[in-house]
Amino acid sequence: MAYISSNANRFYAALESAYGQAATVHAGNRIPALKLAVSQQQEITKRQDKTGSRTFAGLPTGGRRHTAFQLHTYMTTWQSSNGGPAYGPLFQAALGAAPLNSSGGTVATETSAGQVGFTNPHGLTVGQAVSCNGEVRFVAAVVDPSTIQLNVPFTNTPSAGSTVAPTITYLPATNLSSISIYDYWDPSTAVQRMLCGAAVDELDILVNGDFHEFHFSGVAQDLVDSSSYGGQISNAQAYPAEPTLQGFDYSIVPGNLGQAWLGNTPTQFFTITKASVVLKNNLDLRTREFGFSLPQAISPGERSVTATIELFSQDDSATTGLYQAARQRSPISMMFQLGQTQGQVMAIQLNSVVPEVPEFDDGQNRLQWQFRPSRAQGTSDNEITIAFG
Repeated sequence: MAYISSNANRFYAALESAYGQAATVHAGNRIPALKLAVSQQQEITKRQDKTGSRTFAGLPTGGRRHTAFQLHTYMTTWQSSNGGPAYGPLFQAALGAAPLNSSGGTVATETSAGQVGFTNPHGLTVGQAVSCNGEVRFVAAVVDPSTIQLNVPFTNTPSAGSTVAPTITYLPATNLSSISIYDYWDPSTAVQRMLCGAAVDELDILVNGDFHEFHFSGVAQDLVDSSSYGGQISNAQAYPAEPTLQGFDYSIVPGNLGQAWLGNTPTQFFTITKASVVLKNNLDLRTREFGFSLPQAISPGERSVTATIELFSQDDSATTGLYQAARQRSPISMMFQLGQTQGQVMAIQLNSVVPEVPEFDDGQNRLQWQFRPSRAQGTSDNEITIAFG
């Protein structure tokens, strides 16, 4: 009997209709993950009874179980015809709100200041993404039903008649959704696994590595497997079989491709050597209720969004402006665009970030500044926006 190859598995993720109610997945729910690490432990309690011996007599079954997971994936291509990227449910679970879809349009006018007019009503709202010529921007203001103001102008000013591509925008919300994550292996007789009630506690977006990467970690209600399946999934007498495989072709986006816009008046920076954006939901599941051994609901705490940046120091006004903002505790905006080809573009917008005073790294030939995790702020569920175009 041969060992099981670690590459012989496939991942699927889908939103649940209610917490812990396993979602049914189909071929379109397959995600291009790198790894899925899951740990489940039973709550360890200490027996105080006197057994007449120094031998551990064991613990009763049915104690509370704690399940945690980590899932890593590269940024890949996506098709607007599929309704969003394959890992869209993970982003929705991390942020909370149902995504906003835009079918695009046609440009009538565009100014160098970033005001775009459409030939027809655009139907966009503040914070929603706009994509054109492989670039993604966000709506800063709705001027009228046919005109918007972008947060940052397009670097390649679109001419009249240019096509605005479809986008999907993920926004924060007070409440969070749960997802089901399936882990299927070859051969089919191997142990198959499924996480139900998975809640994303932390999302890490890594910029300017070998490839752009997304790391999702969190907690789940339970880990179900095919070898000990006991009907935990409603209306499923047997463990769900893997969906029929279909074409699964995608491209990975190189980590060096993209744009960075920083400052009170956003300026494009070409000196970024490393960056990351981290969202933490500070989850506290309902785990202490009498009568249950599994969590019963997601209880998110205060959201924390931070950005960490390393860049080469220069003596231009834009770079020195970052230092001044840090010293004065003055908020700035940050926008990162990952990728530069339509269907392979993602953008992260932080409207108001108070940068930490950078540390000077003079151990190399060029002076680098290292901005420690700088926290984003907002008014009501608007400190971060993520979009794909």
